[in-house]
Amino acid sequence: MRTSPEQRRQAEQRIRAAADALLRGDIPPDGKCDITTMARQAGVSRAALYRTYPHLKEEFERRLAAVHASGTAPDPRDAQIARLKAQNDELRNKLADRDSALRELGQFKVTALSRLAAQHDEITRLRRQVIPARTGKIRSLTPRLPGGTTPVGLEPAWPTTEKPHPAGPAT
Repeated sequence: MRTSPEQRRQAEQRIRAAADALLRGDIPPDGKCDITTMARQAGVSRAALYRTYPHLKEEFERRLAAVHASGTAPDPRDAQIARLKAQNDELRNKLADRDSALRELGQFKVTALSRLAAQHDEITRLRRQVIPARTGKIRSLTPRLPGGTTPVGLEPAWPTTEKPHPAGPAT
């Protein structure tokens, strides 16, 4: 069945109205700002749009490209998708930075623990060297009370074999 010139004119008006609505951002919930949705909104098949009204399809694509070039998006979902993709990239970068910082802190922890262990071993070795030497001329620096007792809290941190001096602490 052939379309009359009046039907063709009405179809062109519906297609133009649908294109204008989509470019304004009036997008149906189940559609996008594209040729398929424009054809459905105008009440024509997509095939008819391509065969019979290619000039309107090209006009819509040209206007849509111009809207995108101006930095605005007629479909708020497209803008939301772009924003979410950028936010996702930013979060991935933050996560990578945080993972890198955790690795560095883990390495620092291992280094610090090994240094502490080495210092502890050195202190222990030096204490073992000092204890036998106390029998000679080395005297304890901890103060002594009369009677040879050490005040509370000032006991040496290592075991002592030194006997208190019978005359009391040295002055």
